[in-house]
Amino acid sequence: MTANDRLDLQRRRKRLRYGSWHRGMREVDLVLGRFADAHLDGFGERELDQFERILAHGDPDLYAWICGRRPLPAELGGNDVMELIMNFKFSVHGTENK
Repeated sequence: MTANDRLDLQRRRKRLRYGSWHRGMREVDLVLGRFADAHLDGFGERELDQFERILAHGDPDLYAWICGRRPLPAELGGNDVMELIMNFKFSVHGTENK
């Protein structure tokens, strides 16, 4: 990986982190922003691609999926990053009360 590639990944992570914290629906901001802070630095291109596909969905849909009010669409069913988010939401709530 070249220096330019690393710089591009850093810029991409920064853009995704910002987009995760500034979505518009505060509940989604809190889950996705905290998730981004915890995981983005370890993501490679494949995971960043998956996360971008997730962020392309609207907040009401994301919130319904994350809360389990609606099942995940087939396009996100095999998405490793979405699975991480679904598991992460439980860890966030488990540590807030400590």
